[in-house]
Amino acid sequence: MFDLIIKNGKVIDGAGNPWFKADVGITGQRISAIGRLSAEKASEIIDATGLVVSPGFIDMHSHSDFVLLVNPKAESKIRQGITTEVIGNCGESAAPLNDLKKEEIRKTDSLIEEAKLQLDWATMKDYLTRLGQQGVAVNVVPLVGHANLRVCTMGFTDRAPTKTELEEMKKRLAQAMEEGASGMSTGLIYPPGCYAKTDELIELSRVVASYGGIYASHIRDEGEKLLESVKEAIEIGEEAGLPVEISHHKAEEKANWGKVKESLKMIEDARGRGIDVTCDVYPYIASSTVLSAALPQWAYEGGTEKLVQRLTDAETRGRLIREMREESPDRASLVEADRWDLIQIAQYKSHPDLEGKTISEIAQTKHMDPFELVFDLLIDDAAISIVCFLMCEDDVCTVLRHPVSMIGTDGWAVAPHGVLGKGKPHPRSYGSFPRVLGKYVREERILTLENAIRKMTSLPAQKLGLRDRGIIREGMCADITIFNPETITDRATYQNPHQYPDGIEYVIVNGEIAVRDRGHTGALAGRALLPRKITAGG
Repeated sequence: MFDLIIKNGKVIDGAGNPWFKADVGITGQRISAIGRLSAEKASEIIDATGLVVSPGFIDMHSHSDFVLLVNPKAESKIRQGITTEVIGNCGESAAPLNDLKKEEIRKTDSLIEEAKLQLDWATMKDYLTRLGQQGVAVNVVPLVGHANLRVCTMGFTDRAPTKTELEEMKKRLAQAMEEGASGMSTGLIYPPGCYAKTDELIELSRVVASYGGIYASHIRDEGEKLLESVKEAIEIGEEAGLPVEISHHKAEEKANWGKVKESLKMIEDARGRGIDVTCDVYPYIASSTVLSAALPQWAYEGGTEKLVQRLTDAETRGRLIREMREESPDRASLVEADRWDLIQIAQYKSHPDLEGKTISEIAQTKHMDPFELVFDLLIDDAAISIVCFLMCEDDVCTVLRHPVSMIGTDGWAVAPHGVLGKGKPHPRSYGSFPRVLGKYVREERILTLENAIRKMTSLPAQKLGLRDRGIIREGMCADITIFNPETITDRATYQNPHQYPDGIEYVIVNGEIAVRDRGHTGALAGRALLPRKITAGG
């Protein structure tokens, strides 16, 4: 007697093998049988005729740390087939926290105040305990953010840590690893991560390596200095002796398009030397970040309060404009060609009427210089988020095709209602995985279905050390996504992002049905996955 049988489906096991016809039996939280089960009984039977039965998708790059406490149903993620999210990316994580870090989060994340989310924890253990007590629809693999370590130890200062400060960061990092983190992430374009030198990151990564963790990096530059930045990430992995994940791999700005071919060759060469380097990618030509990221890094020092003070000073504003125009020949040419046409407001809490409009459009309406407009917007709200159309389709396809790439949304779990239904967030939060399967598999044939599923399941599971997930096999955890390969597609757009995809019929997390007939059942069967819970040095 099974708890659940999925019958008549085409099973794609996640390992890259061709599909095969089989029934899948589930008992409790695990897959207990694969084969002909038509004579067997079950509490529930799903007829998957015409559908693909796949391992649940693993979002290798997510930012759902706080929103999972606001809406534990993780609706925009679970409805695109995601059963596991890797959180704590780009140097920012839910823990560790101190009072300074909590205050900065409140200033730069409008959701915290609007959702009345109490940041009443400090450690990774406390955060994961709270998540577990509340319940969550998806499994969670947490990384610890390098920015958290720096802010908790030395604030937003632009300098190298002292020996004592570095030791303190290492202690905080070791504690987070012992409490459940699977690695460390960096965001080297954001403060205070951008102030860290390579030797600091190597020293911290050695701590992560001693626990068997990974180093995931939003590298220092994804434009003009892309290749140098990839080299740095590889160097950190080589020197510290740990696996490297290059986050949302891409080349921004037209002058740099095509460089991903060189950067991927660098990754191949590193792997040839025995360094475990991989990358993740989302299937869109636009990125998304905060508006303040458009400013030179020195403007951030001291945190958001200091940034706003600098922006109110006329002399400083003049200096910022000069530096932003002259930062590089590539960037200057884009400014002269109205680069602000490429930057669209995604979320602006106090002025939702400006969401979906470009900086150029707003500046023309207000008869303002776009630089001066940006400064005024940031003074009003430092949490404004943007969508930037800086990549090209050929590069997206190049990275998608590469054997070492896996899929990540680089988004967070949202929903078309409540506080998470506001603004015009990047459509990747709703559509990344269905878009790969609909556009790049079925329509454009960039990938085979089996290879795309491998990039969404067994490859990230392997990278994360999730030995009992990512493959449909007897004894594995029953995280399963069932979809229609003929209809699966993303529906979210840049102007109308709050739309669930089509074609995801069922999603099962740890043996419980979370999505049935495209609707959320309310099941909260996810949990924190702690694959690297080992003794340091063991």
